[in-house]
Amino acid sequence: MFIEPGTEVYEGMIVGECNRENDLAINVVKGKQLTNTRASGSDHTVVLKRPRPLTLEYCLDYINSDELVEITPENIRLRKFILNTELRKKFDAKK
Repeated sequence: MFIEPGTEVYEGMIVGECNRENDLAINVVKGKQLTNTRASGSDHTVVLKRPRPLTLEYCLDYINSDELVEITPENIRLRKFILNTELRKKFDAKK
């Protein structure tokens, strides 16, 4: 993870790493729906790792050709060049 809980996010922002080669579009704001198929008496504890601090050197080494480093006075963020997921898919299909 690259962001801390409570951080404002937007579409196209890179919030973490995936162990697969391709990019995974997710909605980190939307909560996971719980179903009745789970055991009712067991508690599930989610343990989150501390977010990796983003330095300029790390970001420049990490980005791919379709990604940008966004630098503001308060934050360093990673984001996609094309923010909209659907437009990004169309652009990739044209390549």
